[in-house]
Amino acid sequence: MKKITTSLYMPHEIEIEKVDENRVKIYTYPFQSGFAVTVAHPLRRLLLGSSAGYAVTALKIEGVKHEFDSVRGMLEDVSLFILNLKNVRFKIKDESNKAEVNYHFTGYKEIKCSDLESDLVEVVTPDVHLATINEDAEVSFSIVIEKGIGYVPSEELRENIAEEYIGIDAFFTPVRKAVYNIENMLVEDDPTFEKIVFDIETDGQIPPVQAFKEAIEALNEQISIFSKAIDIDVSIPQDDYANSAEMKKLLQNVEDLGLSARSFNCLDRANIKHVAELSMMSEAELKGLKNLGKKSFEEITSKLESIGFPVGYKFDDEFLSVLKKKLEELKTETGEV
Repeated sequence: MKKITTSLYMPHEIEIEKVDENRVKIYTYPFQSGFAVTVAHPLRRLLLGSSAGYAVTALKIEGVKHEFDSVRGMLEDVSLFILNLKNVRFKIKDESNKAEVNYHFTGYKEIKCSDLESDLVEVVTPDVHLATINEDAEVSFSIVIEKGIGYVPSEELRENIAEEYIGIDAFFTPVRKAVYNIENMLVEDDPTFEKIVFDIETDGQIPPVQAFKEAIEALNEQISIFSKAIDIDVSIPQDDYANSAEMKKLLQNVEDLGLSARSFNCLDRANIKHVAELSMMSEAELKGLKNLGKKSFEEITSKLESIGFPVGYKFDDEFLSVLKKKLEELKTETGEV
């Protein structure tokens, strides 16, 4: 049987399983039914679209004018060389947003990504093949590496690069894979609760857990725009507060809660006549009432939760002001003060 609740069940467990150096699984639970996908889907979008990484954005090869040219002594033509270069993943060592690196190779050599390591950049994909040159070859080239997010096609980069450079499609995101699965789980005899299992893999530029944290930060930043709503005047006229259903519930007599004689008598001796007086109390204050036992405390708190105003309820300041005023008027009318 489904229980009536007045607030969302908050997930409180998170586990991280390291699959390998650049891959983790993250387990988060338990979510109420339907809320797991609400959280997981935007996080996946942000993992793939908001994580910053480095990519080659431009290439200049000595003696080459365009990407369909060839280089004397190099097995690969320029277009294939560019394709291989796109697979190289860099990190700029001083974490700046842009770096230009120059290279020069002569004689027979199979150039791998590890050969592109320099004082300026670190290569995180060292074993990727780049090009093969013969014993008579002499190849000089320069690359521009930039930091960014998402994907930027070469056409959009051309206006920002020098004329002698060839623009390269830039795939910045360091996240190779970001998928999630939602599993049902049992919580307090309820089998409809949910667990999110994220599977995240990066290319080595950043650890997968860091990518996950950055996605969470990005989500918080995107949602923060709605916090500005507190600056918008959405106040309710005091007359509307006074005549609201919520106010009527709070101003009812504690007799209407249907409490046991023991609990009611304890409140009566403490001169607590109205529901509002209980809701405005803290748990410590309620427990501190003379002769109020554990069972009576549990009964009272359960009754208050069932009407939506548990002990220690956080009232809106304006509503609270009207409530106190109405409570004072009611006590005066009934001769309670």
